[in-house]
Amino acid sequence: MAKNVLIVDDSLYMRKVIKEALEGGGYRVIGQATNGEEAIDLAFDLKPDIITLDNILPDMIGTDILKVYTEEGLPSKVIMISAVGQESVIQEGLSLGAKAYLVKPFTSDQLLSEVNKL
Repeated sequence: MAKNVLIVDDSLYMRKVIKEALEGGGYRVIGQATNGEEAIDLAFDLKPDIITLDNILPDMIGTDILKVYTEEGLPSKVIMISAVGQESVIQEGLSLGAKAYLVKPFTSDQLLSEVNKL
């Protein structure tokens, strides 16, 4: 059965790239969020298997959203995606429970490789 994915990114272009890559790899995109508030609401409403989470959103930082997911016991696996590739930011995301951290720009193959590991 296809895994359900929630895409969180404020860029329409990035959401499209991620959606096409995941659907091409056999995943089902069940929701898209453009900000932190939507990311939290949709995650708990839809209970996706996997969430791709941009770290820089208009209203929140991805790591803060990740803290909410962890504190509330959301079972979804999270892959952080960001143009911010600083080691400290990457480590913070991973320490908060992200299963992987992809730095933009990335290829569809890199994305699928990380998602398939989950």
